[in-house]
Amino acid sequence: MIHSSHRSAWRYVLFAVLASVVIGGQPGAAEQPIDFQQQIVPIFEQHCIRCHLPGIEKGDLSLATFDDLKANEYVVAGDPDGSYLLELVTPLDGDPPAMPQQAEPLSKDQVSLLRQWIAEGATWPEGFVVKEKPKTDATWWSLQPLQTTFRTVKTAGPNATADATAKEQQATWTIDDFIRETLSEHELTFNPPADRRTLIRRASYDLIGLPPTPAEVEAFANDESPEAYADLIDRLLASPHYGERWGRHWLDVVRFGESNGFERNVIINNIWPFRDYVIQSINDDKPFDQLIREHIAGDVLGDGKPTQEIGSAFLVAGPYDNVGNQDPVQSAQIRADTIDEIIRTTSEAFLGMTVGCARCHDHKFDPITQEDYYSMYATFAGVWHGSAEWASPEERSARAAKLKPLQERRSALVSQQLELTERTRQRLSQSDGSRSRPAVDARRNEDTFPAVAAKFVRFSILLTNGGQPCIDELEVYGPNSKSNLALASAGSKATAFSLLPGYPIHQVHHLNDGKHGNSHSWISNDNIGWAQIELANTIELNRVVWGRDREGQHTDRVPIDYRVEISTDGESWREVADAGDRLPFSDANAEPLVTQRTPEENAEAKRIESELAEVTGEINAVPKLPTAWLGRHEPTPGPYHVFIGGSPQRKAQTVVPASLSALSNVAPTYRLKQDASESRRRRELAEWITAPGNPLPARVLANRIWQHHFATGIVSTPNDFGYMGGRPTHPDLLDFLAGKLIENGWRLKPMHRLIMTSMAYRQSSTWREAAAKIDGESRWLWRFPPRRLSAEELRDTMLQLADKLDTTMGGPGFRLYEYQQDNVATYVPLDKHGPETYRRAVYHQNARASVVDLMTEFDQPDCAFSVPRRANTTTPLQALTLLNHSFTVDMAEALAIRLESESGDDSKRKVTLGFQLAFQRQPQSDEISRSIELIQTYGLRAFCRALLNSNELLYLD
Repeated sequence: MIHSSHRSAWRYVLFAVLASVVIGGQPGAAEQPIDFQQQIVPIFEQHCIRCHLPGIEKGDLSLATFDDLKANEYVVAGDPDGSYLLELVTPLDGDPPAMPQQAEPLSKDQVSLLRQWIAEGATWPEGFVVKEKPKTDATWWSLQPLQTTFRTVKTAGPNATADATAKEQQATWTIDDFIRETLSEHELTFNPPADRRTLIRRASYDLIGLPPTPAEVEAFANDESPEAYADLIDRLLASPHYGERWGRHWLDVVRFGESNGFERNVIINNIWPFRDYVIQSINDDKPFDQLIREHIAGDVLGDGKPTQEIGSAFLVAGPYDNVGNQDPVQSAQIRADTIDEIIRTTSEAFLGMTVGCARCHDHKFDPITQEDYYSMYATFAGVWHGSAEWASPEERSARAAKLKPLQERRSALVSQQLELTERTRQRLSQSDGSRSRPAVDARRNEDTFPAVAAKFVRFSILLTNGGQPCIDELEVYGPNSKSNLALASAGSKATAFSLLPGYPIHQVHHLNDGKHGNSHSWISNDNIGWAQIELANTIELNRVVWGRDREGQHTDRVPIDYRVEISTDGESWREVADAGDRLPFSDANAEPLVTQRTPEENAEAKRIESELAEVTGEINAVPKLPTAWLGRHEPTPGPYHVFIGGSPQRKAQTVVPASLSALSNVAPTYRLKQDASESRRRRELAEWITAPGNPLPARVLANRIWQHHFATGIVSTPNDFGYMGGRPTHPDLLDFLAGKLIENGWRLKPMHRLIMTSMAYRQSSTWREAAAKIDGESRWLWRFPPRRLSAEELRDTMLQLADKLDTTMGGPGFRLYEYQQDNVATYVPLDKHGPETYRRAVYHQNARASVVDLMTEFDQPDCAFSVPRRANTTTPLQALTLLNHSFTVDMAEALAIRLESESGDDSKRKVTLGFQLAFQRQPQSDEISRSIELIQTYGLRAFCRALLNSNELLYLD
């Protein structure tokens, strides 16, 4: 942007040139007045808006609305010569114009149109917004209905007959027909079938992530039954290890992690039930559309069923910033970032759409609007990270039955304690006529005043009995209201002067959440300050009730000098009550009135306290209900707005929870009212995503399944089916698979059988030079694409070969790091991995931003974002770690012990068993001789170490 101090010089030179040169016509020269939307808007759309729109604003200018143009004098209505915009787009003395940069300059006719538009008054319809047109529209391939019929087979498949009709031939299409057709177009053919040892190794790793045993390999290799391969697949799918392997794939997609990330990155010890839920759901072959619905609204759809409720932990399984920020602007931005993370993961995981790109402006490439984004924002606005009780109704009832008599006894004792305190206060008040009200009580206090109309109530704290002030609930009542008007569920909003950071149980929203006790309270970060309630409407008030801890567990941080103020506009305040007429708080660090009791009152107080301590101990001894990282779901009455440029401080038009507009022509739609409940918002979204007619979820899921069998999906960008994503190599095949998925009830196991029985999957990986020159990456599948084992597969394989694999399923995970926590968390990799870590790698407690030797080196991802496809790098550190890490050395030692135990003193038998375990084949004669020589020279452990470091172990053909 050129500063105003330079504008006059620019204008002087420009106008000197213009004095003798006519540029594109003069104002008013046109026969017809300018049509803004037909003539000016296309200029902005084509040349300007991509760099000058909310959220980008290069040169501090947005051309989306007239506000910036007018405010910065880029356009002065009626004065073209005084409008800086024309200077920027007009060529000067043969030089190109300053704008647009890196693009074709405006034509003389376009500059002339802009000049005439400004001269005529620069008319801009109120509320009109110029938007960059996306690269695609609703006709984009992924947004079309699933194709259910296909072309006639060009190259007859094994099931086609010479005299079959076109319709009959369509019905015979198989996976191989689609692939064979594409191969034929490029003059390619399938490889020959893989041998049986290769095939069982491939299938075992693909389905359970572990190698087959020598006995399993021999049995399959020698089984001549035509059903042998189908039986192998069924056996692997029935294995509990299947859920562990494919659960890991899905946990990558939903960015499952067990720390909160960001600056503090503290561990989350109770989100593991979600991991177990995913594994069990996949083992049970739960319909995947049901799994999707449970991820978004499991707590709603499965209310009272913990095995379904845990599914909605998906919403809070990602990173979130819990440091806290006292600046309300920054706090609002952090909250917006948190919801954005949920929106991005949801849209990418289930729909393959990058809805998050529409946060600041309409999507630049796909037909996704800002309104679409903020409709999803409104849907998830009530989701907050945190733990919640996770138990069945029966478990809750059983615990409640145990607690009921104890709590009743405790309530009676608390009442006795309050009565005693009141008697003491009454006695003291009679001796001090200047203070008519009892002293402040840590549990509950009430301030009354003449009825007055107000919308805001502020509780200002001037002094406490020690420490920053704490309030568990701030209640507001009117003369005609029996219920608390301050509740968030009534539409009221709580704010505060400051917040003590780093304590999830002490948050501002606890001021009006209707819950009592220290675990649901607000603490200020300062020794003085205020807490405030903004009511939903202006209403008559006459009473405020507040307490520090109504459960009676804490008596510190009590406000003992305060004032209550009311306001109708949040700016002008009027005091209606204070602590001036209360008896003094007797001791700054003691319970109120303790030092002023009579001997009789003290004796009674001690009895009550003793009995209270006893019953409290019994209550605490009742086992608590389990908790899980389920998040909290709070009422979200709205209204919600589009944020200009993604800033919560720049609110535009209101939005409501609704389906994405890009799919309105092919899928059912919904649009809720502003007052729709938080639970209904998520349930409607879940039902819409999985509704019949929505083509994206089935396409996206079918592509993910294909990817994990062939290393790359039919669409190479599994989370992005839009313009910036990959194009499908076999679009008809993708729709065929998506249709089969729906036909099979959204169950994965039939899809595995369908894919793995195809010739494409069963072919060998043999390299053919001629074919590679045409398709080097085998995207058209002329051969089976080899792949490297994943980090988890590699570690689990080494444990299995060494006979050390602990197959215990579920429960809290193990750690391959030492966890250290102060204000922030530190994860120090373990130098030694003991037997307690010998479980399958899926059960490792994966913390974000932690480095885990071997796993990290072999591309285990940091789960800060959805990971649709693992990286596959080759680095020197991989070889060094695999060779020298204590884990590899330990596994080589254990493998050597196993070979000695199972093969005795026969070196040849040891070598043969080692090859069978590691590579699922017999060694060749020269391999035997060289291996025996290695053992004789360096020992059996060196041979085992070589096996674990071999490429044949690491790569899967």
